[in-house]
Amino acid sequence: MSTTDRAARLALAHLVEPGSRELGLLVRREGAPEALLKALRGGVSEPLAGAVRTRLDAAGLGPGTGSADAWTGHVADTLAAAMTQRAGELGARIVTAADDEWPAALDDLTRVSRDGGDVLRRDTDPPLCLWLRGPVRLDEALERSVSVVGARAVTSYGQFVASEFAFGLAERGWTVVSGGALGVDVTAHRGALAAGGVTCAVLACGIDQVYPVSNSAVFERIADEGLLMTEWPPGTRPHKTRFLTRNRVIAAATRGTVMVEAGSRSGARNTLGYARRLERSAMVVPGPVTSAMSVGCHVELRIPGTVLVTRVEEIVEEIGHIGELAEPIHGEERPEDALDATQARVLDAVAPRTVRTAEEIAAVAGVAGRDARRTLPVLEQHGFVVHADGGYRLAPRSRP
Repeated sequence: MSTTDRAARLALAHLVEPGSRELGLLVRREGAPEALLKALRGGVSEPLAGAVRTRLDAAGLGPGTGSADAWTGHVADTLAAAMTQRAGELGARIVTAADDEWPAALDDLTRVSRDGGDVLRRDTDPPLCLWLRGPVRLDEALERSVSVVGARAVTSYGQFVASEFAFGLAERGWTVVSGGALGVDVTAHRGALAAGGVTCAVLACGIDQVYPVSNSAVFERIADEGLLMTEWPPGTRPHKTRFLTRNRVIAAATRGTVMVEAGSRSGARNTLGYARRLERSAMVVPGPVTSAMSVGCHVELRIPGTVLVTRVEEIVEEIGHIGELAEPIHGEERPEDALDATQARVLDAVAPRTVRTAEEIAAVAGVAGRDARRTLPVLEQHGFVVHADGGYRLAPRSRP
């Protein structure tokens, strides 16, 4: 067959919705050109064949009259040429699994597709190709990347956390990946851009579609400094199910997913679920127990293996290289922290205003008299107590 793998993949990406398990198996088993031939000639299930016929008719490429190979080649060449031309007009490029720029991490999606059951759980195969806008190589951008996702109806708390996390991750050389939606997504993109880092927006529509329109300025800046990415061909409008399909790519492309805020039915939980199935790190930020926008977070945190994160350092520790450890959080250091156990007990027994003898202090502290007599001068030397009228009391403002 004369049809090239690239042309066949572009044609299939136009004719079939992304993630098709049936098509993915066929492409891996027989190659994209043969898969296209079977899709055109009815060598696939009727639902898949019917979907292909519908898209063919819409493209003005009805049933061919020549040989199967010739018609397949005509369909592949026509659609691939149209897609390539349109990508060029948009300043975009198309990447397939045969290109050096292809991120191998996406191939892990073959492991999580499920036969039967819900379509969205079954059809999770890797993209056939990706449309990209931006100066950064995709494989290099995703080599050290983390996704930050969450609610559209973000609270001020969620905005602060998403922005701070994205800024801090970008400062440390991590690519911040999200879905370009309102709320947590766009806040994360802005945070990464503010740090001068790389951010990647994974779209649920064609590369020429601006959705939501309010994020258009952010998308243009991402296209100038980072990457816009989608598996849908130009002209494709966003639909609800496409957002859920898109989420598998966000999870697969990155080392881990951080969910900042999420209601009980948030699509961000779908992304986190994919991360678990792909054996990526599933990280969640806790929120106020009274907040509806953190209900999903708290439910996810009860699932074994989920990692609670409260700062950038903890995220890096979870997904970074060995040795990238978060410094432990300590309370404010106080002068008393340097005291040994006996010194601390003696100091606790000294009254703030009443002068007590060493023996009286020893009795209160429960230590030997000689230990108190030996310890009190040391405490006086360090400013914890003062000697007065044959005894000791606390020094003014020696402890908060």
